Amino acid sequence: MLKELEEDQIYADIQVAKQEWERAMRQFEDAHGQDEIDYAIYVLEAAERKYQIHLRRAKQARANEDVKSQRGVSM
Repeated sequence: MLKELEEDQIYADIQVAKQEWERAMRQFEDAHGQDEIDYAIYVLEAAERKYQIHLRRAKQARANEDVKSQRGVSM
């Protein structure tokens, strides 16, 4: 049960991060003037990193689960 909740949370975090990245991309596309462009780049880079962090977290959780299943360990 706990594992399923963790997987659901990881998936939800990925979806939120993806939506934030998409929003940041639109903000960048709509930016006018150097200050808005600079800020949009800052927000976009932060959103991209957050998305990457959650994707790596999911990949690591999957790898950990694969190792546990190979060793016959269950949680």
